[in-house]
Amino acid sequence: MLLFTGLGNPGSKYAGNRHNIGFMAVDAIARRHRFSPWRRRFQGAACEGEIEGQKVIALLPETYMNESGRAVAEAQRFYKIELRDVFAFHDELDLPPAKVRYKVGGGNAGHNGLRSITAHCGNDYARVRLGIGHPGDKALVHNYVLSDFAKAERDWVEAVCDGCAELAGLLATHRLDEFQNRMHLFLEARGVGPAEKPGKKPG
Repeated sequence: MLLFTGLGNPGSKYAGNRHNIGFMAVDAIARRHRFSPWRRRFQGAACEGEIEGQKVIALLPETYMNESGRAVAEAQRFYKIELRDVFAFHDELDLPPAKVRYKVGGGNAGHNGLRSITAHCGNDYARVRLGIGHPGDKALVHNYVLSDFAKAERDWVEAVCDGCAELAGLLATHRLDEFQNRMHLFLEARGVGPAEKPGKKPG
């Protein structure tokens, strides 16, 4: 069994925030693969379904970002899911918009949701890193991630979520390199790939 968890903050106030792109991606996966209806479980909203013959639990923690690990750990313990089968979908400041990468383990790059999962579950889970770009100044990050995507960004946000849904089977079968490569081609075909490499952040 696998656990796909989106990271974000609960409630309509935060629904369109850049910080919530992980919620959006996992919701798109659940819709595409016709998971069961969402219901309150594990300090969040959860549903389940099957992808490529693998049973998958989708989870959107309602603990707020900084305590995401509490919900993830509860679901992981309940289903006795191995850490290698936990996938966290999250916003990534260090990638340009519409760039998607994965990694297993490693640092949390200051992301409070990842830090919480690591504290409660361990560090060797997979992260699906959904690039949102950087505002250019560390002092602007808080307001940037807690502001809504602009209208001009909606096409690429939708494409990223569609790509995660379309290619979720590659994650479910641990073909992570293939997922990353196919996602690049998917976004390129939609015409929303990153136009250029991000520049250096002001020091």
